[in-house]
Amino acid sequence: MPVTAVLILGAGTFLIRIAGPLLRDRVTLPDGVREVISASATVLLLALVAVSALTNGRQFGGWALAAGVVVGGLAAWRKLPVVAVIVLAAATTAGLRFFGVA
Repeated sequence: MPVTAVLILGAGTFLIRIAGPLLRDRVTLPDGVREVISASATVLLLALVAVSALTNGRQFGGWALAAGVVVGGLAAWRKLPVVAVIVLAAATTAGLRFFGVA
């Protein structure tokens, strides 16, 4: 049974991935739909980042973690090197936790 499920899921994944290149010239989407699809991908990615960065399991990770995420986001927005972004975010979170901010 598990082998059958894996094969079915693999075949479905392959068919979904190959459908894009095969249907590219056959299906045309209006410009409005393309903009909505592009925006929805960005919103989905931001929601995933927010949930994974601000929660600790099933609950809110605390204000120190949220502040670290904000500082890291601002540092990335200012185009600082990745190492600097990570260090600033971690230092902010650790510093606030050291001073008792949960």
